[in-house]
This record gives sequence, structure tokens and C-alpha cells, in this order.
Amino acid sequence: MANNKLDMNKIRKVIKLHCNGKSKLFISRYLSLSRNTVKKYISLFEVLGLSLETVNKKTDTELDELFSQGPTEVVSSRIEDLYAYFPQMERELKKVGITIQTMWERYIETHPDGLRVTQFRNRFRDWSNKVNPVMHMNHKAGDKMYVDYAGKTLSIIDKNTSEVQEVQFFVAILGASQYTYAEASMSQQKEDFVASVENAMRFFQGTPAAIVPDNLKSAVVRTSRFEPTINETLADLAEHYETTILPARAYRPRDKSLVEGAVKILYRRIYANLKDSKYFSIEELNQEIWNLLDAHNNKKLTGRPYSRFELFMEDERHELQPLPLERFEIKYQSLATVMQNGHVQLSQDKNYYSVPYQYLKKKVKLLYTSSTVEIYFKYNRIATHIRNPKPYIYTTNPEHMASTHQFVAQWNALRFIEWANSIDPAVGEYIMQIIESRNHPEQAYKSCLGILSFEKKVGAERLANACKRALDFKIYNFKTIQNILENSLDKIPMEHEKEEDQDLPDHGNIRGKNYYN
Repeated sequence: MANNKLDMNKIRKVIKLHCNGKSKLFISRYLSLSRNTVKKYISLFEVLGLSLETVNKKTDTELDELFSQGPTEVVSSRIEDLYAYFPQMERELKKVGITIQTMWERYIETHPDGLRVTQFRNRFRDWSNKVNPVMHMNHKAGDKMYVDYAGKTLSIIDKNTSEVQEVQFFVAILGASQYTYAEASMSQQKEDFVASVENAMRFFQGTPAAIVPDNLKSAVVRTSRFEPTINETLADLAEHYETTILPARAYRPRDKSLVEGAVKILYRRIYANLKDSKYFSIEELNQEIWNLLDAHNNKKLTGRPYSRFELFMEDERHELQPLPLERFEIKYQSLATVMQNGHVQLSQDKNYYSVPYQYLKKKVKLLYTSSTVEIYFKYNRIATHIRNPKPYIYTTNPEHMASTHQFVAQWNALRFIEWANSIDPAVGEYIMQIIESRNHPEQAYKSCLGILSFEKKVGAERLANACKRALDFKIYNFKTIQNILENSLDKIPMEHEKEEDQDLPDHGNIRGKNYYN
């Protein structure tokens, strides 16, 4: 292990001296290396299209994978043309229907003396392995988005308690362009995971054909080599965005090698710049992550003349499906029985929502989000309401009530007073006195309804006269009006009654005006 590190250090010195303009002979003597060895590493450095900055940032293991190859042949102009062709070829292969055979045919049209197809394939494979030793799969534009959490966590500090709280580091990457999204989230729980996946798609401004998560519990309920069970909430998210969930296969590291490689890179470019700083909110931390992420996505890819962002904008963005206008809301569910009053209780908030009266005493399922409540009976939706977070509140749709109940539900003091005034001001005054004489207005509603219904039986004029007579005696109840009308006392002129000083006949239900003194 120590020898490997020494060798890698010498390679770094060879590249540095070469970039500083030193000759191969000088480098050979200065580092006590053979001229062929120096020539080999300089040739590989130039063929791979690397920069000194890129070499310095790579680990010893990564440099070993790039440079510890067999003896390198002298690179001819024909091979140089071939290597110059490969970056564009790699981009073309991400398009549907483009194959290596297709790209060879295009190559041979412009380079008739070029390599035959077998050598062409071998050279491209070797080049691909060298410039990107992690990614061996051929990813099509717009096809897959890989998501995962980094093993190391970040932290934020509570301003009030100074308590340090660990937060998760979420990463998403598009397969073809390697365009990357990252954010800090409070946990790996279902709600936070789904929100992070959705934020990634919003960042990419489109929906991939499939989302590939690792087999974490927030994504997969039960793992299986053949048919894993997807978390219901994640499946709902996929349905909302019209995409598919394809969990990475267990014990198949290539399925998630791309996102794991992205995590390693982000450790160096983002995590290393954050770990020694203090952040006091998740928003503050994410803003710094996104600033560093922007620099990462705009950095040129190893051995290629373009960045992740350029590759995304030119080749992959237009292959993603359009985003839905509305964001996804997580749905929760609960079961309840419809009560006698035609409402069901949402136990989460301790409030009540109406259903059509036909479903009294039926067992129903409530699906609710942060904004709506949907009620289902045997897979059929029977009611939808705006969610009210206040406890012990009844949310009622009048159409859900039986016709008689709808009428009763519309009772209120103002409605009765307006109805009475439309008959005669005296009737309106009497109804208002009845309502005011009760401890609670609703106690008077049935009396008001009974009195006003007399209009159809005896006419507006008789009802008005009856109310005037009852007002004179300051007796406010239904029985008084009923007694006056049944005995035709409303037909006796008020002046005649005063002259004769006539009293109302005795009646068991009439207390008399002195009762209220």
C-alpha cells in the first residue's frame, strides 16, 4: 500500500513538471525514472485529456486505475483522431437507437483509413474505462434518475438550545448527463424522502422515465430479487409524475454505481467544504449546498470538453417528460363509521365531515392530505372537503343532507325575521320578540316556524292582527297566536276591546302578562 502511494506521488510530480514545461529528459533525471516510464505517463495524461488540477484532486486509487496500465504504444495521428471522436460518440450513444455500430459507420465515412469495427469497439471500451472507471452502463437520455443518501451526515445548530442536530445528505443524478442534485433533509423518513425526490425532479425541470432508489425502507417495503414491494407513498408520487420506480437490485452494485460515484465526488466538492462550518437552519445549509452544487455541475467532465450542465441542456433536458402543474401531496388514510348526523370524524384533527345521508352507519375510508379530505365507500369516492385543521368543527355540504334536514340546517334568526317582515311589520316584531325572549335563539326556531306557517292557513292579514294583539299583551309564544286564531280573536277590533276592557279567555297554556313583570 505504501509503495502504491509513492508511485502515485511520482506520477503527480511527472505531470506537474511536464505542465511546467520541463523536458522528458530533465524529469527522468530529476525523479530517477526511466525515460520510457516518463514518456508513458505523459502520453496517458495527454490521451486522457486531463488537467493538472484534475490529477491533483484524484485519489491515489483513482490515479492508479487511470495510469497503472501496460506499456503504452506511441500514439499515432490516426489514434489521436479516434480519441478526439470518442467524447462526441459517447454523447450520441445516449440517444435512443444509436449504437456503437452506427457510430463506427459514421467514423469510417470521414476516416476511410480508420480502424476496423472490432478495434474501434475495443478502443472505445478502453477509453471509456479510463476516463470514467465508475460508470460502465450505457445510459439513455431522459431514461433514469438515480437517488440515494450519503453515508455521512451533516449538521445544523438550534439557535435557541445550541443543540447540534444531524441531517441527511440526499443526492440525485440523471444517468445520461450526470447532472446532479443534492440537498440536506431532516431525516430519511418517508415524508422527507418523497419530498427530496420531488425537489430533484423540479430541479431537473422534468420527469425521467424511471426513478432508481436504493433498497432503503423509505422506498421499498419488502425487498425481493424479482418483485420488490414499493412503498405506497412513493408509488403515489410516481403515479402523480407519470414515472416508474425501479429499485436497485440487491447485491447488484452496478445498478447504483453512478449515484454512488456521484456521492464520492460530492464528498470532495461539497461535503468537505461544509463539515467545518456552522449552520443554524436547514434552509441556510441547503443554500450553501446549492451554491457548491452549481460549481460542480458547471465543471468540465474528466476527459471531455463539456460540463454536466452543458450535457444536460443540450442532450437530456428535452428528453424528460413535462412536470405536472401541481406538486405532489402525501395521502394518509383512516377508517371511520358514518354517524347518525351524517358526518364522519377525522381522528387526526378531531373534526367532522359530511357524507351523503344514504351512507348513515356505513364504514368508510378517509384519504386526506394537508389540504383536502376524500371519503370513499367500497372504492367509490362519495365526498370531498377542504381540510379544516381546527378541532371539533363540522364541515357540512348541504347537498349531503336529506331534503327535510337541508331545510332545518338553513334555520337562523335573521332568516325568520326577514320572512316575518315580508308578511307584515307586526309579524316581524313579534318573531323578533320571541327570539330575544329565549336564552338561545335556536330554542325559538320551531315556534317561529309554526307561527309563520299560519300565513298559508289563515292569510297574512289575520296573522298580522293576531301578532298585534299578542304584542299588546306582551305574550310571546306559539300557543298564544294559535289560541287567538282558533277563537277568531284577531277579528275583534282593538278599539272595541279597549272600550269594553275585555280579557282574553282563560287557557291553561297562557301564563298571562303579569307572569313577565
